[in-house]
Amino acid sequence: MNQNMLKIEPEYLFKIMDYMNKPIYITDMNGRILFVSDFSCRWIGKKREDLIGKNVSQLEREGIFKPSVAKIVLDKKQNVSVVQQVGEGKGLTTGHLILDENDEPKYVVTLGYDIPDFVGYSSQIKIEELESAFRYYVHELLKLKTKLVRTKEVPFFIGQSRGYDMLKETIEKVACVETTVLITGETGVGKTLIAERIHHLSERKDRPFIHLNCAAIPELLLESELFGYQKGAFTGANANGKPGLVKIAEKGTLFLDEIGELPLHLQPKLLQLLQNKTYIPIGAPQTVKADVRIIVATNCNLEDMVKEGKFRADLYYRLHILPIRIPSLRERKEDIFSLLQYNLEKFNYLHNHKRVLSTKVVEVLQNYYWPGNVRELENIIEQLVIMAREDEIAIQDLPKHLLDSTSDQEVSISIDAENSLHEVLESVEKRMITQAFLHHKTTREAAKALGVTQSLFMRRLAKYAITKEEK
Repeated sequence: MNQNMLKIEPEYLFKIMDYMNKPIYITDMNGRILFVSDFSCRWIGKKREDLIGKNVSQLEREGIFKPSVAKIVLDKKQNVSVVQQVGEGKGLTTGHLILDENDEPKYVVTLGYDIPDFVGYSSQIKIEELESAFRYYVHELLKLKTKLVRTKEVPFFIGQSRGYDMLKETIEKVACVETTVLITGETGVGKTLIAERIHHLSERKDRPFIHLNCAAIPELLLESELFGYQKGAFTGANANGKPGLVKIAEKGTLFLDEIGELPLHLQPKLLQLLQNKTYIPIGAPQTVKADVRIIVATNCNLEDMVKEGKFRADLYYRLHILPIRIPSLRERKEDIFSLLQYNLEKFNYLHNHKRVLSTKVVEVLQNYYWPGNVRELENIIEQLVIMAREDEIAIQDLPKHLLDSTSDQEVSISIDAENSLHEVLESVEKRMITQAFLHHKTTREAAKALGVTQSLFMRRLAKYAITKEEK
């Protein structure tokens, strides 16, 4: 049979493959495209001459298809089946190694199927197998992303939402200047991560990055921790004195987290540091010059604290030159799936597991309110990886509070429902008002999260008789 095949001229073999009316690619062992079927050209909207000779890695970067199946085959040196994104569509694509007479890899042939056709192609093909292929593709792709975990590099914010893109653009802009940055956002959104990212993108990246949580140090010790002291400054002081964190961060970046917890009597001293780049260590006879960039962060509403007399107005306006607000996770729900998969891969590696998320679990996690944001998501995924009964994480593995919260958000709506449209809408509104009230410290923050005015929010609290006792 092989001898008969040798009698067919190559151009006729290529025509035969065109008549198969399927996406077909043939590449060499370097990933260079040698042949592409006419169907593939029509599917992706490219001419054959624009594809022949191109490398699959280049086409993958251009977004022609994701991922490159040929690239996966070449990397793993084995046949694979994955769900591939091509333009706006998806299809199951198989990649096969073609060996030479010495059983050495010579070519890669990839063959694509539209998913509906593929399901009908054989009664033995089940949806579960397609989901398995999809999970394989996701995990292989995320292995590349989690190299930073294995090399102990600092991971960056993950996402593809518009909010993420705008945040990334803002970070890149503020990183190249020396002005003070104020980072705001709810607990767990990643304020420290953003501060570190700004530092690593700046010209100070090779200098120290010093992190001080203002709420974690007793008020009596905070000044000495921040500005240091000279020998003999007070009873019990180190005989040689002690440099403060401002000194330790010299020529680098000092990150003051939870700046809203900075005592009032220290706020003028921080203002002096910001305005004049000078400070006075405890017991020192004169000021000391400082070359340090200041980044601060808070989950409090500093503007409200100024009105309440808990934060100096001059310091607030000095900090508010370059504000960066990090959106909560529920404001960028498009990023939840990427974060779930990233953390799943990370904790699988750290704990030597091969867990996967069931479709139902993904659905529940995507609909959850996430009051603890990215930090809560990370903690829950690590818990699931460690505690799950089987490799496929199931609904029963989820924490009870998460299931209860998710079930509270579900609303059954049908034409045959006894409730009127007005009653259903009121039920949804009451649930959203209650959740916002429970998860935010102030009504102003809750109203902002829902995109309504504070006065409207207060009227709804009264309407539904939602009181402080419910917190």
